[in-house]
Amino acid sequence: MANGAQNASGTPAPAASHSGGHVVSARATTIGLMAILLWSFMAGTVRIVSENFGATLGSALIYTVGGILLLMFRRPAPIREFPKKYLIIGGLLFVFYESSISLSLGLASTDASSVEVSLVNYLWPTMMVLLSAGVSHRKHAVVKVLPGAIVATAGVVLAVGGNSGLDWHAAVQHIAANPLPYALAFVGALAWSVYAVFTPAMSHGVDGTSLFFPCVAVALWIIHFASGQGWPAEPPSLVAWLFVLIAAAAIGGGYACWGYGILHGSMERLAIASYATPVLSTGASAVLLGLALSLPFWCGALLVAVGSVLNYLVADSSGGCNT
Repeated sequence: MANGAQNASGTPAPAASHSGGHVVSARATTIGLMAILLWSFMAGTVRIVSENFGATLGSALIYTVGGILLLMFRRPAPIREFPKKYLIIGGLLFVFYESSISLSLGLASTDASSVEVSLVNYLWPTMMVLLSAGVSHRKHAVVKVLPGAIVATAGVVLAVGGNSGLDWHAAVQHIAANPLPYALAFVGALAWSVYAVFTPAMSHGVDGTSLFFPCVAVALWIIHFASGQGWPAEPPSLVAWLFVLIAAAAIGGGYACWGYGILHGSMERLAIASYATPVLSTGASAVLLGLALSLPFWCGALLVAVGSVLNYLVADSSGGCNT
């Protein structure tokens, strides 16, 4: 990517700047933002696939098809070009996050628990913002982004939980009765934020998404067979298989865009924008599943926007949100 910092005449390209030890490209940041739009279709499509194939088989099929699509359209670099540190640490974090989210949702005993587990998983944007600020080497950066992070996180909880009729008293009881899925979701969210913030420096510009994604598929097949769940009693319809393809394209394409964005774009800008992921996901799921969007959803969406703007202004005033 460093070679892309200059045009053919040798003069600096206007659309890039230096940040965090690499050239930050506006185009790469935009591609990274496309991941958030693609991921908004993830929850709804995965739920439709799970209803037809089961949770573990559906996830395994989605990631298998997604891995094939990535290998077809975005082939990874040869293994020898991957830094070993990035290959091992980045690969483990990527596979662990995906597997932990799949397991946590599968272990959730009720639909209400699934919503609660999803909310724990949606802590990753907040973790990313705080980690990005922490490694930015700017004075009091974490303290400055904290108000925006709190407002945006409250908005996520209100938007996702409010639209699903979240009962906080029941949630506490669910966590006490079955803490494992919540713990997995929390550790998984932390793993994903660490992956996004720290692995770009290890990668030397080489993106491992297309390599890590099939590894997730293998892990999910192992989980499926270990769970003892087989094939659905009724053969899935053609529409069900179509949703497998749609979910695989949305998720695989999202990770491909995100991987490129965090390697070559503005990490802070992507971290701030990632607050929109759960809100857009809830909205898209409501449309796909024919559900109404409640007033708490819209209030939460507004809080997410306010919190994101606050963090953007802090980062921009500090010179840390380069395009």
